[in-house]
Amino acid sequence: MTTTDHRPWHGVLVATALPLRDDLSVDHGRYAEHCAWLVANGCDGVVPNGSLGEYQVLTPEERARVVETAVAAVGGERVMPGVAAYGSAEARRWAEQARDAGCASVMLLPPNAYRADERSVRAHYAEVAKAGLPVVAYNNPIDTKVDLVPELLAHLHAEGHIHAVKEFSGDVRRAYRIAELAPDLDLLIGADDVLLELALAGAKGWVAGYPNALPAATVRLYRAAVAGDLDTAKELYAQLHPLLRWDSRVEFVQAIKLSMDVAGRYGGPVRPPRVPLLPEQEAVVRAATEKALAAGRD
Repeated sequence: MTTTDHRPWHGVLVATALPLRDDLSVDHGRYAEHCAWLVANGCDGVVPNGSLGEYQVLTPEERARVVETAVAAVGGERVMPGVAAYGSAEARRWAEQARDAGCASVMLLPPNAYRADERSVRAHYAEVAKAGLPVVAYNNPIDTKVDLVPELLAHLHAEGHIHAVKEFSGDVRRAYRIAELAPDLDLLIGADDVLLELALAGAKGWVAGYPNALPAATVRLYRAAVAGDLDTAKELYAQLHPLLRWDSRVEFVQAIKLSMDVAGRYGGPVRPPRVPLLPEQEAVVRAATEKALAAGRD
Protein backbone atom coordinates (compact mmCIF):
# COMPACT_ATOMS: atom_id res chain seq x y z
CA MET A 1 0.00 0.00 0.00
CA THR A 2 1.42 3.38 -0.97
CA THR A 3 1.36 6.43 1.22
CA THR A 4 -1.12 8.11 -1.11
CA ASP A 5 -3.83 5.51 -0.54
CA HIS A 6 -2.99 4.64 3.06
CA ARG A 7 -5.88 4.90 5.47
CA PRO A 8 -4.65 4.69 9.08
CA TRP A 9 -7.82 2.97 10.29
CA HIS A 10 -7.19 -0.10 8.13
CA GLY A 11 -5.98 -3.32 9.76
CA VAL A 12 -6.00 -4.24 13.44
CA LEU A 13 -6.25 -1.20 15.70
CA VAL A 14 -6.34 -2.11 19.37
CA ALA A 15 -8.69 -0.25 21.67
CA THR A 16 -6.10 -0.16 24.40
CA ALA A 17 -6.73 -1.03 28.00
CA LEU A 18 -5.15 1.51 30.34
CA PRO A 19 -2.80 0.21 33.06
CA LEU A 20 -3.62 1.64 36.47
CA ARG A 21 -1.49 1.29 39.56
CA ASP A 22 -2.86 -0.05 42.83
CA ASP A 23 -3.73 3.52 43.82
CA LEU A 24 -5.62 3.83 40.49
CA SER A 25 -3.23 6.39 39.03
CA VAL A 26 -2.30 5.94 35.36
CA ASP A 27 0.97 4.11 34.73
CA HIS A 28 2.10 5.93 31.59
CA GLY A 29 5.37 4.00 31.40
CA ARG A 30 3.52 0.68 31.28
CA TYR A 31 1.09 2.14 28.77
CA ALA A 32 3.87 3.20 26.41
CA GLU A 33 5.44 -0.25 26.66
CA HIS A 34 2.07 -1.89 26.01
CA CYS A 35 1.44 0.15 22.84
CA ALA A 36 4.89 -0.69 21.51
CA TRP A 37 4.41 -4.37 22.38
CA LEU A 38 1.11 -4.53 20.48
CA VAL A 39 2.69 -3.11 17.33
CA ALA A 40 5.68 -5.44 17.70
CA ASN A 41 3.22 -8.34 17.80
CA GLY A 42 1.57 -7.49 14.51
CA CYS A 43 -1.11 -4.93 15.38
CA ASP A 44 -1.37 -1.95 13.04
CA GLY A 45 -2.17 0.73 15.56
CA VAL A 46 -3.82 1.72 18.82
CA VAL A 47 -6.98 3.52 19.88
CA PRO A 48 -6.45 5.28 23.21
CA ASN A 49 -9.29 6.84 25.18
CA GLY A 50 -11.99 4.47 24.02
CA SER A 51 -14.41 2.80 26.40
CA LEU A 52 -11.88 0.04 27.05
CA GLY A 53 -9.41 2.78 28.02
CA GLU A 54 -11.87 4.06 30.66
CA TYR A 55 -11.80 7.57 29.18
CA GLN A 56 -14.97 8.55 31.03
CA VAL A 57 -13.18 8.47 34.39
CA LEU A 58 -9.96 10.22 33.34
CA THR A 59 -9.14 13.82 34.14
CA PRO A 60 -8.53 16.08 31.13
CA GLU A 61 -4.81 16.09 31.96
CA GLU A 62 -4.69 12.28 32.09
CA ARG A 63 -6.63 11.94 28.89
CA ALA A 64 -4.34 14.28 26.96
CA ARG A 65 -1.22 12.59 28.28
CA VAL A 66 -2.52 9.14 27.28
CA VAL A 67 -2.67 10.31 23.65
CA GLU A 68 0.76 11.88 23.83
CA THR A 69 2.19 8.71 25.38
CA ALA A 70 0.77 6.54 22.61
CA VAL A 71 2.14 8.85 19.90
CA ALA A 72 5.59 8.85 21.48
CA ALA A 73 5.52 5.05 21.70
CA VAL A 74 4.35 4.08 18.19
CA GLY A 75 4.08 7.25 16.09
CA GLY A 76 1.06 9.40 15.33
CA GLU A 77 0.18 7.57 12.11
CA ARG A 78 -0.66 4.52 14.24
CA VAL A 79 -2.76 6.36 16.84
CA MET A 80 -6.52 6.99 16.47
CA PRO A 81 -7.79 8.43 19.76
CA GLY A 82 -11.36 8.33 20.87
CA VAL A 83 -12.63 11.91 21.14
CA ALA A 84 -16.09 11.29 22.58
CA ALA A 85 -17.51 13.94 24.88
CA TYR A 86 -20.87 15.17 26.10
CA GLY A 87 -20.70 18.30 23.98
CA SER A 88 -19.63 18.88 20.37
CA ALA A 89 -17.31 21.72 21.34
CA GLU A 90 -15.46 19.51 23.80
CA ALA A 91 -15.24 16.65 21.33
CA ARG A 92 -13.81 19.06 18.75
CA ARG A 93 -11.22 20.21 21.29
CA TRP A 94 -10.16 16.59 21.83
CA ALA A 95 -9.88 16.15 18.07
CA GLU A 96 -7.71 19.27 17.92
CA GLN A 97 -5.56 17.90 20.75
CA ALA A 98 -5.12 14.67 18.80
CA ARG A 99 -4.22 16.63 15.67
CA ASP A 100 -1.67 18.73 17.53
CA ALA A 101 -0.17 15.60 19.10
CA GLY A 102 0.46 14.21 15.62
CA CYS A 103 -2.38 11.68 15.25
CA ALA A 104 -3.66 10.78 11.78
CA SER A 105 -7.35 10.19 12.59
CA VAL A 106 -9.87 10.15 15.43
CA MET A 107 -12.84 8.00 16.46
CA LEU A 108 -16.08 9.70 17.48
CA LEU A 109 -19.28 8.50 19.14
CA PRO A 110 -22.50 10.41 18.50
CA PRO A 111 -23.71 12.72 21.29
CA ASN A 112 -24.02 10.44 24.30
CA ALA A 113 -25.52 12.59 27.03
CA TYR A 114 -29.04 12.19 25.66
CA ARG A 115 -30.94 10.46 22.87
CA ALA A 116 -30.01 12.84 20.06
CA ASP A 117 -32.08 13.20 16.90
CA GLU A 118 -30.65 13.01 13.39
CA ARG A 119 -30.14 16.77 13.02
CA SER A 120 -28.16 16.88 16.26
CA VAL A 121 -26.02 13.92 15.20
CA ARG A 122 -25.23 15.48 11.85
CA ALA A 123 -24.33 18.81 13.49
CA HIS A 124 -22.13 16.99 16.00
CA TYR A 125 -20.04 15.24 13.35
CA ALA A 126 -19.85 18.40 11.25
CA GLU A 127 -18.44 20.32 14.21
CA VAL A 128 -15.77 17.76 15.09
CA ALA A 129 -14.75 17.38 11.45
CA LYS A 130 -13.70 21.05 11.54
CA ALA A 131 -10.61 19.97 13.50
CA GLY A 132 -9.24 18.73 10.18
CA LEU A 133 -8.56 15.08 10.96
CA PRO A 134 -10.41 12.19 9.30
CA VAL A 135 -13.21 11.02 11.57
CA VAL A 136 -14.18 7.39 12.10
CA ALA A 137 -17.72 7.19 13.42
CA TYR A 138 -18.40 4.77 16.24
CA ASN A 139 -21.86 3.23 16.25
CA ASN A 140 -22.69 1.80 19.66
CA PRO A 141 -26.46 2.10 20.07
CA ILE A 142 -26.37 -0.25 23.05
CA ASP A 143 -24.49 2.25 25.22
CA THR A 144 -25.28 5.61 23.61
CA LYS A 145 -28.96 4.99 22.72
CA VAL A 146 -28.22 6.74 19.41
CA ASP A 147 -28.17 4.44 16.40
CA LEU A 148 -26.08 5.43 13.39
CA VAL A 149 -28.21 3.52 10.93
CA PRO A 150 -26.86 2.95 7.40
CA GLU A 151 -28.95 5.78 5.94
CA LEU A 152 -27.56 8.26 8.48
CA LEU A 153 -24.02 7.02 7.94
CA ALA A 154 -24.46 7.55 4.21
CA HIS A 155 -25.50 11.16 4.84
CA LEU A 156 -22.52 11.80 7.12
CA HIS A 157 -20.16 10.31 4.56
CA ALA A 158 -21.69 12.24 1.66
CA GLU A 159 -21.25 15.44 3.66
CA GLY A 160 -17.56 14.62 4.11
CA HIS A 161 -17.77 14.35 7.88
CA ILE A 162 -16.79 10.67 8.30
CA HIS A 163 -14.49 8.31 6.43
CA ALA A 164 -15.25 5.01 8.18
CA VAL A 165 -17.49 3.49 10.83
CA LYS A 166 -16.74 1.19 13.72
CA GLU A 167 -19.89 -0.98 13.72
CA PHE A 168 -20.85 -2.29 17.16
CA SER A 169 -24.58 -2.85 16.72
CA GLY A 170 -24.06 -6.61 16.38
CA ASP A 171 -26.30 -6.68 13.30
CA VAL A 172 -23.98 -7.99 10.60
CA ARG A 173 -26.67 -7.47 7.95
CA ARG A 174 -25.93 -3.75 8.12
CA ALA A 175 -22.57 -4.28 6.43
CA TYR A 176 -24.30 -4.95 3.14
CA ARG A 177 -26.70 -2.02 3.44
CA ILE A 178 -23.83 0.34 4.25
CA ALA A 179 -21.94 -0.92 1.20
CA GLU A 180 -24.99 -0.25 -0.98
CA LEU A 181 -25.62 3.26 0.31
CA ALA A 182 -22.03 4.44 0.82
CA PRO A 183 -19.64 2.14 -1.06
CA ASP A 184 -16.60 4.29 -0.23
CA LEU A 185 -17.31 4.34 3.51
CA ASP A 186 -14.93 1.90 5.19
CA LEU A 187 -16.54 -0.63 7.51
CA LEU A 188 -14.56 -1.50 10.65
CA ILE A 189 -15.35 -4.47 12.87
CA GLY A 190 -16.48 -3.01 16.17
CA ALA A 191 -17.18 -6.08 18.30
CA ASP A 192 -14.76 -8.96 18.69
CA ASP A 193 -17.45 -11.64 18.59
CA VAL A 194 -18.68 -10.79 15.08
CA LEU A 195 -15.19 -10.52 13.59
CA LEU A 196 -15.50 -13.36 11.09
CA GLU A 197 -18.95 -12.34 9.90
CA LEU A 198 -17.96 -8.71 9.26
CA ALA A 199 -14.60 -9.64 7.76
CA LEU A 200 -16.40 -11.78 5.20
CA ALA A 201 -18.75 -8.85 4.56
CA GLY A 202 -15.82 -6.69 3.47
CA ALA A 203 -14.53 -4.96 6.59
CA LYS A 204 -11.34 -2.96 6.10
CA GLY A 205 -10.24 -3.00 9.73
CA TRP A 206 -10.95 -4.08 13.27
CA VAL A 207 -11.07 -1.84 16.34
CA ALA A 208 -10.26 -4.68 18.67
CA GLY A 209 -10.34 -5.51 22.35
CA TYR A 210 -8.82 -8.94 22.88
CA PRO A 211 -5.49 -8.29 21.14
CA ASN A 212 -4.63 -6.51 24.40
CA ALA A 213 -4.14 -9.99 25.87
CA LEU A 214 -3.58 -12.27 22.85
CA PRO A 215 -2.23 -10.16 19.99
CA ALA A 216 -0.54 -12.82 17.88
CA ALA A 217 -3.52 -15.18 17.78
CA THR A 218 -6.11 -12.48 17.21
CA VAL A 219 -4.07 -10.85 14.45
CA ARG A 220 -3.72 -14.25 12.77
CA LEU A 221 -7.47 -14.65 12.99
CA TYR A 222 -8.13 -11.26 11.40
CA ARG A 223 -5.58 -11.74 8.61
CA ALA A 224 -6.98 -15.19 7.78
CA ALA A 225 -10.57 -13.90 7.78
CA VAL A 226 -9.97 -10.96 5.44
CA ALA A 227 -7.81 -13.12 3.15
CA GLY A 228 -10.60 -15.67 2.81
CA ASP A 229 -8.60 -18.44 4.48
CA LEU A 230 -11.70 -19.89 6.07
CA ASP A 231 -10.17 -23.11 7.36
CA THR A 232 -7.67 -21.18 9.48
CA ALA A 233 -10.13 -18.45 10.42
CA LYS A 234 -12.91 -20.82 11.52
CA GLU A 235 -10.54 -22.89 13.65
CA LEU A 236 -9.13 -19.83 15.41
CA TYR A 237 -12.55 -18.22 15.76
CA ALA A 238 -14.00 -21.28 17.45
CA GLN A 239 -11.07 -21.50 19.86
CA LEU A 240 -11.09 -17.80 20.74
CA HIS A 241 -14.81 -17.06 20.74
CA PRO A 242 -15.34 -17.92 24.43
CA LEU A 243 -13.10 -14.91 25.10
CA LEU A 244 -14.12 -12.68 22.18
CA ARG A 245 -17.74 -12.63 23.31
CA TRP A 246 -16.73 -10.85 26.51
CA ASP A 247 -16.00 -7.77 24.38
CA SER A 248 -19.78 -7.33 24.00
CA ARG A 249 -20.59 -7.72 27.69
CA VAL A 250 -20.95 -5.04 30.34
CA GLU A 251 -17.84 -6.35 32.11
CA PHE A 252 -15.61 -6.20 29.02
CA VAL A 253 -12.96 -3.95 30.59
CA GLN A 254 -12.56 -6.18 33.64
CA ALA A 255 -12.55 -9.35 31.52
CA ILE A 256 -9.90 -8.15 29.09
CA LYS A 257 -7.70 -6.82 31.87
CA LEU A 258 -7.97 -10.17 33.68
CA SER A 259 -7.01 -12.03 30.49
CA MET A 260 -3.99 -9.73 30.20
CA ASP A 261 -2.96 -10.65 33.74
CA VAL A 262 -3.39 -14.37 33.04
CA ALA A 263 -1.38 -14.04 29.82
CA GLY A 264 1.54 -12.48 31.68
CA ARG A 265 0.76 -8.91 30.70
CA TYR A 266 -0.27 -6.23 33.17
CA GLY A 267 -4.01 -5.64 33.13
CA GLY A 268 -4.44 -4.31 36.61
CA PRO A 269 -7.45 -2.77 38.35
CA VAL A 270 -10.31 -0.66 37.00
CA ARG A 271 -11.57 2.69 38.23
CA PRO A 272 -14.98 3.08 39.87
CA PRO A 273 -17.81 2.90 39.21
CA ARG A 274 -16.56 -0.34 37.62
CA VAL A 275 -16.00 -3.11 40.15
CA PRO A 276 -14.07 -6.39 39.90
CA LEU A 277 -15.65 -9.41 38.25
CA LEU A 278 -17.76 -11.71 40.36
CA PRO A 279 -15.88 -14.90 41.36
CA GLU A 280 -17.87 -17.01 38.92
CA GLN A 281 -17.18 -14.55 36.08
CA GLU A 282 -13.50 -14.46 36.93
CA ALA A 283 -13.36 -18.26 36.85
CA VAL A 284 -14.91 -18.38 33.37
CA VAL A 285 -12.56 -15.75 31.93
CA ARG A 286 -9.51 -17.26 33.58
CA ALA A 287 -10.31 -20.77 32.34
CA ALA A 288 -10.97 -19.59 28.77
CA THR A 289 -7.75 -17.59 28.71
CA GLU A 290 -5.69 -20.47 30.06
CA LYS A 291 -7.24 -22.82 27.50
CA ALA A 292 -6.36 -20.45 24.65
CA LEU A 293 -2.81 -20.07 25.91
CA ALA A 294 -2.42 -23.84 26.29
CA ALA A 295 -3.46 -24.22 22.66
CA GLY A 296 -0.71 -21.80 21.64
CA ARG A 297 -3.14 -18.94 21.03
CA ASP A 298 -1.09 -16.09 22.47
